[in-house]
Order: sequence, then C-alpha cells, then structure tokens
Amino acid sequence: MQAIYGGTFDPIHYGHLNSVTALAEQVSLHQIIIMPNNVPPHRPQPEATSEQRRKMVELAIANNPLFTLDCRELKRATPSWTVDTLEEVRAEKGNQQPLAFIIGQDSLLSLPHWHRWESLLSLCHLLVCQRPGYPLTMETPERQQWLETHRTSSVASLHQQPAGCIFIAPTPLYDISATLIRQRLAAGQPCDDLVPAPVLNFIHQQHLYR
Repeated sequence: MQAIYGGTFDPIHYGHLNSVTALAEQVSLHQIIIMPNNVPPHRPQPEATSEQRRKMVELAIANNPLFTLDCRELKRATPSWTVDTLEEVRAEKGNQQPLAFIIGQDSLLSLPHWHRWESLLSLCHLLVCQRPGYPLTMETPERQQWLETHRTSSVASLHQQPAGCIFIAPTPLYDISATLIRQRLAAGQPCDDLVPAPVLNFIHQQHLYR
C-alpha cells in the first residue's frame, strides 16, 4: 500500500520523518509519497520558495527507499485542494489499489472545514498520526459518529479495501513544529536535533528563516 503525505514542509523536519516512519512500520506501508504543496488553502504562504522546499525534501529523503517525492502540487498556481489531488492519483492507480493519505491529529479535527471533505474517504484511507495536545473528539456529535463509523483498528482492512477507513496510529509524539524551527533559526539557536543535517546545511546556505 502507498500513502501520500502532503504539507508545506517549510522546512521538513524529524517530526515529519520519524512519525511517518513509525506509521509505515505499524501499517506495513511500502512507500510514502511526500507531496509538498504550493498554495496551501488553510495556512499562510510558506517562507521558503517552492523550489527551496522541494530541494529540502529531496535532501531529507535521499537514500531512504521508503520515501519518494511528488512535485505535482508545487506546479499549481491555484490552491492545493487535497480532494482534487487524490482524484488525480486515484485515476492513475485505478479503483482497486489501496491508497492512503497521512494527516496529523490536528488535521483530522479540522477535516470538516476542508474542501469537499465528504469525498475523501471514497478516494483513500486516512492514516492519522497522533499530535501532542490534541483530543480525539470531533467538534459535533454527528462528526464524531462519522469518525466512529469509519474508524478501524484492523491493519488488514487497510490492505484489503481500496479506501474508506480511518486508522488512528499510536505513533510516537514528537513535539516539533516548523514554526518552532523557524523561530529558533531566526534567533540564531541550534536546530541540529530537529532537522536532518543536509537540510540544515541548505537552510544556512540559502540564508532561510532569518
């Protein structure tokens, strides 16, 4: 099973990489497709350019066969609606291949505010990584019922069905954010424990986040 992992990755860091690596082990993912977006619809524009963020992802996943990079969203000038991308990928892979989309616990809670969110589970499974400080309760009883209806603890179901399940993974909690990293870099503080060395070297070379 393949899984798509989208985000701004401004910059990519160990919180991203370690949590989804643990997720891959738990649900037997054979490939994680990292897909940076160009125009995120739910957050401010990234500080780094599309090309800089693409390069940072490349450096972070070099020589790791679990990860591949998909740049299709970076080529769009319009907002990167997840459902549109998933429809595109689903058309490429056919209707029967299991496909998953990785999100954090915070994104699960805000999912009903996403564009055409009700269509997501017709296209993929949702794999949810735990995030520190977030509850596992949706904002209304109806949406909580939606979660419980689709939630599964069966890894086999993820591989036997092409889409439709929500798996909340007990991944390790990494209290790392790109915002924290940008703040530390702006203050001249070290980030060696937060960002892979090749990425950190590139950030310094490009004079990013100062």
